[in-house]
Amino acid sequence: MNTHLRRAAVAVAAVSMAAGLAACGSAKEAGNDGGKKGKKDGPLTIGLLLPENQTARYERFDKPLIEKKIRELAGQDTKILYDNAKQDSAVQQQQVDTMITKKVDALIVDAVDAKSIAVSVKKANDNGIPVVAYDRLAEGPVKAYTSVDNQRVGRIQGESLLKELGPNASKGQIVMMNGSVTDPNAKMYKDGAHSVLDGKVKIGKEYDTKEWKPENANENMKGAISSLGKDQIVGVYSANDGMAGGIITALKSAGFAKLPPVTGQDAELSAVQRILGGEQFMSVYKPYKPEADAAASMAVALARGETLGSIAKATVDSGTQKKIPAVIVTPFALTKDDIAKYVGKEGFFTKDEICTAEFAAECEKAGLK
Repeated sequence: MNTHLRRAAVAVAAVSMAAGLAACGSAKEAGNDGGKKGKKDGPLTIGLLLPENQTARYERFDKPLIEKKIRELAGQDTKILYDNAKQDSAVQQQQVDTMITKKVDALIVDAVDAKSIAVSVKKANDNGIPVVAYDRLAEGPVKAYTSVDNQRVGRIQGESLLKELGPNASKGQIVMMNGSVTDPNAKMYKDGAHSVLDGKVKIGKEYDTKEWKPENANENMKGAISSLGKDQIVGVYSANDGMAGGIITALKSAGFAKLPPVTGQDAELSAVQRILGGEQFMSVYKPYKPEADAAASMAVALARGETLGSIAKATVDSGTQKKIPAVIVTPFALTKDDIAKYVGKEGFFTKDEICTAEFAAECEKAGLK
């Protein structure tokens, strides 16, 4: 088992154990009071707000995994109210208002805009509704947080790119396509990548991509090619898979004889297929199940008025709050050699989904049988 897999296995085991402890009852260790006074024993209503539906992971993995774990912990009679903001922060704020009106017992929020959601988080908290920040660290009085180790994501991407470039790292320049400035994770990915890349390769152009949109990454990449010249670009750091798709389209349109290595993140289906086909070099696989399990465990515990000491062993600071109880999950690199290990496992795609007729030959070469 390689180092990335061992770390991922430890993360999964740790969160599974924490979730089991949450199911057994109230934690006695020091922890957040959850904004609830007293203990609620009856049926719960949990709200779930996800940020967008362009990235396949949210509807395909996060939502069903969170809902499944909530019902395992709180019972099948638990009511789960779900909505998706479709990348609109104002819409998400309205969705929080709706959850407050419907008097949910706890709310899980993956913020579109971590700063602008702070007012809504405070409003929920003032109404006795504890908020769990999911995947992105929302500002305001959130009671708990779960995500992957986001700086590690950037380091993995940077290390993978440097390894693939080898001696070519000194023969040209790379383009850095970072995520949206409204997403605190984007800065962590960027910082992690810079910690590896700076001084090892020349960064010719760098962009913060509005709303993470592939079409914006495509336009940025066209500008980079025009400015630097295609013969000078030896690699592209892309912070996620959606943008990688837009970048690769721009590279192909520019007539690259051989595509430079392009990174990604999220292990989206289209990205996995691009990796098999040799168009995208790598992605970062973030184990969705332990992250989803942690969010569900914390939301149920908070809704019950319980502390989080047995679930959240770490703490993080946001721009507005210190020592937020947190569960941080370890991500790992996903290259062509890794795909066969995860096919069909919970939180990953099946062979039938990946190996369409177009990718049948590549699947066979990669050992997807």
